[in-house]
Amino acid sequence: MIAPERFHKIRRLLEQRQTDLTLVMENVNKAHNLAAIIRSCDAVGIHQMHAVSSRSYIRTRQNTAAGASKWVKVSLGDSVGPVCDGLRQQGMQILVATFRPEAVDFRSIDYTRPTAIMVGEELGGPSEEALKQADQCVYIPMCGIVDSLNVSVAAAVILFEAQRQREAAGLYRSRQFSDDEFRRLLFEYTYPRLSSILREKGKPYPELDDNGAFMTDEAME
Repeated sequence: MIAPERFHKIRRLLEQRQTDLTLVMENVNKAHNLAAIIRSCDAVGIHQMHAVSSRSYIRTRQNTAAGASKWVKVSLGDSVGPVCDGLRQQGMQILVATFRPEAVDFRSIDYTRPTAIMVGEELGGPSEEALKQADQCVYIPMCGIVDSLNVSVAAAVILFEAQRQREAAGLYRSRQFSDDEFRRLLFEYTYPRLSSILREKGKPYPELDDNGAFMTDEAME
């Protein structure tokens, strides 16, 4: 049985998840960058993010990172076009992080709107296909000799600006999941192995009390 303190922490996590904020990694392939970006996404309350690449070796690395992610759902794809089409259907603005003449300071964007932030490959940055999908390109102003940041650092900088704006607007104080979705996710995050067994058996999840304990014993049968 789960400790009540951990159950309450998982519950708070889900109550603050931002279903209309996401990040797209295009061809990001280094293990430490993949892990760092996923960690930043978790930290700012992203529920689902996207990893995209048409290259098999990168997809393998992204798939490995996705499998290691316990708290953030990572959706895999082989092209940014379909991913962006789906995000637009959800009403999201698509921002591509890159320094171009038409790019604007990342802090000038309204992140309280449904938003997808796209970052590109470590060396080459976002592809032309990704740039064509941008509603707006954004850049991070810098005062030093270097003219770019590590992709995971750049992602974190932009994500935490989004969090700052959303926190000020009160978006973390209202749950974004429906009641049924919230109960399902709460059980799956609390009891991942048991939830997998119950799904295989076609059995419903039991109700949990305020401390994460089963309200009946049927789940253990």
